[in-house]
Amino acid sequence: MSRSRENSVGLIDPQLYHHSQPFLLQNGDVLHGYELVFETYGTLNAEKSNAILICHALSGHHHAAGFHAADDAKPGWWDACIGPGKCIDTDQFFVLSLNNLGGCHGSTGPNSIDPMTGEIFGPSFPNVVVKDWVASQSHLADHLGIQKFAAVIGGSLGGMQAMQWSIDFPARLYSAVLIASAAKLSAQNIAFNEIARQAITTDEDYCAGNYRQFNKNPENGLMLARMVGHVTYLSEDGMKTKFDRDIKSGDFEQGANVEFQVESYLHYQGRAFTQYFDANTYLLMTRALDYFDPAREFDGDLTRALRKTKAKFLVLSFSTDWRFSPERSQEIVDALIRARKNVASAIIESEHGHDSFLLPLDRYTKVLRAFLQRSLEEFESSPKQLGIKNEGGA
Repeated sequence: MSRSRENSVGLIDPQLYHHSQPFLLQNGDVLHGYELVFETYGTLNAEKSNAILICHALSGHHHAAGFHAADDAKPGWWDACIGPGKCIDTDQFFVLSLNNLGGCHGSTGPNSIDPMTGEIFGPSFPNVVVKDWVASQSHLADHLGIQKFAAVIGGSLGGMQAMQWSIDFPARLYSAVLIASAAKLSAQNIAFNEIARQAITTDEDYCAGNYRQFNKNPENGLMLARMVGHVTYLSEDGMKTKFDRDIKSGDFEQGANVEFQVESYLHYQGRAFTQYFDANTYLLMTRALDYFDPAREFDGDLTRALRKTKAKFLVLSFSTDWRFSPERSQEIVDALIRARKNVASAIIESEHGHDSFLLPLDRYTKVLRAFLQRSLEEFESSPKQLGIKNEGGA
């Protein structure tokens, strides 16, 4: 592995895990095998005690750090936090990042071939939920010989996965880091997701989800969905600082063809998104967000849902995140305290809204670094923590 740029993990080659056995999903459907694309950064130690799992958010994927080619303009989506000397320090940790089942970046999903029909899954790809992702991730961990993670970390939808890991496989992770997340979506969040889905499904090029068969792509709908989502990820103060009412082009005095900077930015982000993200995957991922509610199996009692967890928890939120507000993180913290679990929490001051979890904010990275360092030291000082047999999973 070449460190082609300062403080970077360097050039990275994605890897492929093939699960050849039938995989029973939570809704009763069966996938006749599946594949997951993943990347790793750092070195797994002999005891396999220094592994960290990174769970991605809605539009994320396996490429979290480093570069795929020397001339790549941008590194992985969380490169600011993963690398040598960074808060997720690859000089200490072996970091695993994957593209979830149902994704559109190489893992089995709507664009994959259904082995039962020989045709693209398209809209017939089964709904998957967070529990399915966690079960498939546990199979990948088995494949890599990782019995217990030093930490499972995720932001937003990734934080939901980290929470589900702590519930479904309590003995397979020492700590869980939940960042800018929630125990379930609010009605407002579900509403935003439904608006995005309607934008996609009402696009004339959506073709009831069979757009690939007609060599089409519902670009207008996907662009609108991304624009709506992107606005909710930013804060009012952050947008004012970045754009205010600045004009990109046109004659404001005469009101002729005026385009504000914020409009130009959203158009650019939306158009770019249509070139690398799949519409059916967007529908699948937002439904998984909407359906997540681990307390549902416990009569709505989150404390009961978390009672059998064994992990140490770090719950982080951001002051201007109104999509996943600090109050929603506090609900998790309160439930963990009632369940008498080991939990630390912090609200990080930031003007960047929900997107703050992607940025190397000073206090954020210091808190995360300190928690992970302490977790690794405690985990490795207790050899009996290792050698855990697999629990559950499909």
